[in-house]
Amino acid sequence: MQHSHKAKKQFGQNFLKDESILHQIIQAMPNDTCKVVEIGPGLGDLTNYLVDVRSVIAFEVDRDLCKHLNEKFEQKITTKQLELHCGDVLETWQSALLDEPYNLVANLPYYIGTTIILKALADPMCQNVLVMVQKEVAQKFAAQPSEKVFGSLGVITQSVGTASIVTTVPPSAFEPMPKVDSAILLIKKKHSRSNAAFEAMLKIAFAQPRKTLMKNLTSRYDKACVLKAFETLKLPLTIRPHQITTDDYHQLYTMI
Repeated sequence: MQHSHKAKKQFGQNFLKDESILHQIIQAMPNDTCKVVEIGPGLGDLTNYLVDVRSVIAFEVDRDLCKHLNEKFEQKITTKQLELHCGDVLETWQSALLDEPYNLVANLPYYIGTTIILKALADPMCQNVLVMVQKEVAQKFAAQPSEKVFGSLGVITQSVGTASIVTTVPPSAFEPMPKVDSAILLIKKKHSRSNAAFEAMLKIAFAQPRKTLMKNLTSRYDKACVLKAFETLKLPLTIRPHQITTDDYHQLYTMI
């Protein structure tokens, strides 16, 4: 179908056109009855599928697209199958976006992907996250200890649940084509994260990933205390930040 909407650079818009990928997102959706929140519905290609299986609350920042979506989904909006909010979701998103359980299912704009996922992980009402993001971002969230890309995002994710990459998606699935590969990321939450102090420690731990964890931590914390914690947890002093487990990080946090 031809459409007159040119993707706008400032909103990081790349419209997902590949039907088979849209099907894969729907197939990967958690099997529950939760409402779906879609952030950045764009032209409504994914929304089209979502409103058939769930009730959807969509947030679109682009006024022109809002107008387009309002017309396209007039009927679904009338029947309340779709609720469309025009504006920046981050401006209204306090600790919980909705006052009922929901799943986040979206093809997220690249420049805001990480921020949105972290907000969702911290949101007690968000049950699961199924999003299309830059492949590199998806890999960080889904990383396992000892993998090079394992960092604070991986630790945070493992602290709340389990992450997996459903599939990787080539630039050709989008219009216009982005310069990088994308991936569909699924995070099944077991609980929410809300420990700012723990995350502050992670920031320090991963501040210089090539340095040892010991060096990073002692730049901010008492050396004797850190040494004692390493000894208790039987961690080698030469270990790098990406080489220890999420569990170790939580224990370190308690001790330091």
